[in-house]
Amino acid sequence: MSVTGSDSRISAIVVTYYTGPLLARAVASLKAQPEIGEIIVVDNGNWEGAVEQAVSASRHGAPVEVITGQGNVGFAAACNLGAKRARGEFLLFLNPDAVLPQGAAAQLLEDGADLKRPWLIGAKLINPDDGTEQQGSRRATLTPWRAFVEATRLYALAPRHPYFRRFHLHHEPCPAEVTPTPTISGACFFLPRADYFAVGGMDERYFLHVEDIDFCLRFAKEAGGRVYFDPHVAVPHYKSSSRVSPIGVEAKKTASINRYFRRHFSDPYPPPFLWIVEGVLWAAFAAKAARRAASRTVALLDLRARRGGAVARRARSLNGRRSER
Repeated sequence: MSVTGSDSRISAIVVTYYTGPLLARAVASLKAQPEIGEIIVVDNGNWEGAVEQAVSASRHGAPVEVITGQGNVGFAAACNLGAKRARGEFLLFLNPDAVLPQGAAAQLLEDGADLKRPWLIGAKLINPDDGTEQQGSRRATLTPWRAFVEATRLYALAPRHPYFRRFHLHHEPCPAEVTPTPTISGACFFLPRADYFAVGGMDERYFLHVEDIDFCLRFAKEAGGRVYFDPHVAVPHYKSSSRVSPIGVEAKKTASINRYFRRHFSDPYPPPFLWIVEGVLWAAFAAKAARRAASRTVALLDLRARRGGAVARRARSLNGRRSER
């Protein structure tokens, strides 16, 4: 499969893991972009026939190649598999639970045309229900101190103080033009293929989450690249479409954050503070797990009570009919 023509310069990459019906919509949105010459779907695991059904739902547009058989190798490794197979001049990564709006690929090409390489552009992620900017769309550099501020909610004490600046920036006014931003989301990002490999691609030691944060930091530090947020491309992101345990995802995310801190901040931060941050993050994870377990227990008890009530009413009804006889 080759990418030819000036209007087919992009290879789109989608990593899927038990995504469900949203995958077909994501692939269809990519096929609707004439600037995309090929679509590479990396199948980390799905129900039998699900990927084939999704990629064949739309017959028009760029051809689709499915990489499968490797098992669930994690998001970072799957991105690298897709990027190595890609032949386009540019790479566009899109989550299977996101939809690329019409004309977005052309807009990304236009916005990247005047940027000095190496460059990386992240789209504006929006909530599908109301169109508001989504958390994670644009972010500051993640540091141990900033994670500590977020986890302990210290930002509430002095929200305008620079020492208490938050990691997520979606609550700040959205820029009108393409703007340098320390960290963008891995749900939808775009860059020249050569620039992706300038830092060796994604770090495969991250299985799930934080690989995009790590990539942005390395992209700037190691390759001298610049990261940009593009408000011209608004991508609806449905989130949490994979059929996986939310607690398992949170555990992997917490482990990835701590790995990221140990890799990038062991020198500037004293070990005791990193230990404190790691403890706070795991405590926050434990609290989330406990709340979820309690919520599921209450829901289960409520379901049993309602079923028990229905059985009792049915029994009384049957007894009533017998007594009438």
